[in-house]
Amino acid sequence: MSLPDEVDVVVIGAGPAGLAAATMLASAARVLVLDRESAAGGIPRHCGHFPFGLREFRRLMRGPDYARALVARAEASGVRIETAVNVVRLHPGPRVTVTSDKGLHEIRARLVLLATGVRETSRAQRLIGGEKPGGVLATGALQGLVYLEGRRPFRRPVILGTELVSFSAIMTCLHAGIRPVAMIEPNRSITARWPASIYPWLKRVPVHLSTRIRRIEGHEHVERVVLEGPRGESILDTDGVIVTGRFRPEATLLDASHLERDPATGGPVVDNFGRCTDPSYFAAGNMLRPVETAGWSWAEGVAIGKAMRAGLEGKLPDGERHRVRLVGDAIDWVLPHAVLAHDGAALGRFQMRVSRPVSGRLSLRVAGSEYASRRISSRPERRITLPLPPRDGPLEIVLEER
Repeated sequence: MSLPDEVDVVVIGAGPAGLAAATMLASAARVLVLDRESAAGGIPRHCGHFPFGLREFRRLMRGPDYARALVARAEASGVRIETAVNVVRLHPGPRVTVTSDKGLHEIRARLVLLATGVRETSRAQRLIGGEKPGGVLATGALQGLVYLEGRRPFRRPVILGTELVSFSAIMTCLHAGIRPVAMIEPNRSITARWPASIYPWLKRVPVHLSTRIRRIEGHEHVERVVLEGPRGESILDTDGVIVTGRFRPEATLLDASHLERDPATGGPVVDNFGRCTDPSYFAAGNMLRPVETAGWSWAEGVAIGKAMRAGLEGKLPDGERHRVRLVGDAIDWVLPHAVLAHDGAALGRFQMRVSRPVSGRLSLRVAGSEYASRRISSRPERRITLPLPPRDGPLEIVLEER
């Protein structure tokens, strides 16, 4: 079937956020969802383990079942989904240029939603030295091999990282009969919150804290890794390395676009309705930040889908958006980047992360007056929130460390 020349809304990305927004919009608009993968559903499609679906379907589901349910719900509501279509250019208007097996094509729309998700930081981006044998995978690639192709790429790998996705890697390994020999964490403590942090202990996977992988060695396949930890260098025999976490938004599309990019996250700059700097473009889900759960992304997709529907009806507020200023070098990033005070915003709270373990007092100031505050003791990759103010004015988020 050929692609249309014009629709009301183009959604780029068929993961939880994109499908949730598309479903929310379908009763009021012609909605076309595009995804470069061969099947819709996003990352959960690769995750054969629990827990998915409690917030969306009120039951525990495995990732592939959850992805299929999201797709079925969207299609039942009237959403058109086209896979194996790669969006290569965003234009003002808005319109998008796409490629598929039918060649180049342009699609005009009234609104466009960016929901292209995230990707993990690679071995090369982490500057891990050594040789380049086979058997070094990101979590997503491992899950694709195990759950979609039924393959077992190694038998006793090490896992680099202790974020939530790192424990998903353990579950994927155990499902395939793979026995991880260690988790390697450069920081002094496990990144994921309790109770996930006790999972390696329950599965008898040793955790090496304050340790980094200096080199990966092997010829055709990984044979060992050289570690640098509190007691100096050591060698660990292994046949694979799973490089987990340190997500970055999949925002390649922004490179040649007219949309402003947040240098801290790599994603687009948005206001509290999910609007980009061109208000005919919106963004939702992990395209905005690294990284949130499928359930959080789905809820955000629903909220921004409602904002887009209001936009189609001419009911979104307009006016001066106040940029948020961050005070304190430990605050890594914040969302939304700009705020227009109005009831019914899609992003009802500021969300932020820190770049290192910190403790202190976090406050929000509006035009110099404190509106909200809280004590925090947090680590990188953990969600921190503050309420959005109900009034306009210059905004500052201040972290005073103790």
